[in-house]
Amino acid sequence: MRILKLVLVLMGVLIGTLAMAQVNSGRVVAFAQDTMKNDFRQAQVFEVRDAVAKLSGVSFAYSDAQGQTSLLIHQIEQFIDQRVDVLILGTNDQRAVVPVVRRAYKAGIPVIVLDRGIDGQDFSTFINSDNVRIGAMGAKFVADRLAGKGLALLFEGLQTADVTRLRSKGFMDEMAKYPGIKVIRRTGNYLRKDALIEMEKLLADGVRVDAIFSESDSMLSGARMAMAAKKVDPRSVVTVGCDYTSEARDAIRSGTQTASILFPLGGTMAVEIAQKLLRKESVPRHITNPVKLVTREHVEQVPPIF
Repeated sequence: MRILKLVLVLMGVLIGTLAMAQVNSGRVVAFAQDTMKNDFRQAQVFEVRDAVAKLSGVSFAYSDAQGQTSLLIHQIEQFIDQRVDVLILGTNDQRAVVPVVRRAYKAGIPVIVLDRGIDGQDFSTFINSDNVRIGAMGAKFVADRLAGKGLALLFEGLQTADVTRLRSKGFMDEMAKYPGIKVIRRTGNYLRKDALIEMEKLLADGVRVDAIFSESDSMLSGARMAMAAKKVDPRSVVTVGCDYTSEARDAIRSGTQTASILFPLGGTMAVEIAQKLLRKESVPRHITNPVKLVTREHVEQVPPIF
């Protein structure tokens, strides 16, 4: 039966994606991921993969839903049918996945919800960062740099993800303290390409912002590309991203990005929790990863998350 399960995982070719297993023997940790087109989400999968590779008797499988909620649900259903031993979830919709996650949990598969939360309660552990605080940190930094006056752009991620709602809430609540700063909002879906398109539209309309708070460094990268194409110097705009990737570190070094808010991928922590779950040990219901604001003043002392 165990061999059959691993064969099923290896054969898990899904519509438009691939479920992959690094086979050793024994039990399977599976990661159902929203999309691998997002730098952060891809890096999460790779961090889990590398951590599982160090374990004896545990194999790794993952799926890529390519941003499609219906496909994500289908892939989770396949992992349930394959009877994986632990399911790690990176969702794109906090509500739509609740029934299928409940099915997995009720079937006896421990579920680790990573980074983006869900509305249900049927999971083993939720690992995330304080997203309200992330938004507030970004707003406070922008407001200080603008001396309380100007036009700020809030680049939001997926509207169906709880992290977007929470970061936006933190940002807008803090910005409400600064009546001299006007905020406009655009959605970039955590993708470089989508943010580039939205920034191009703003610039074509003659909108010139004094600051940008982007809920991911990938979106901020897209905004910089659009500004560069229109001969707008990114150094003239206060720009704050989230993640603190190598690309963001390089941009902060060069002065084309002002700051980034670092928060861990959470993959290593997820595998540590998965090991405990495999041993039938108790685990915390909620784990909060710390966050940190990185600027040019201390960029050399803080390693990027990937």
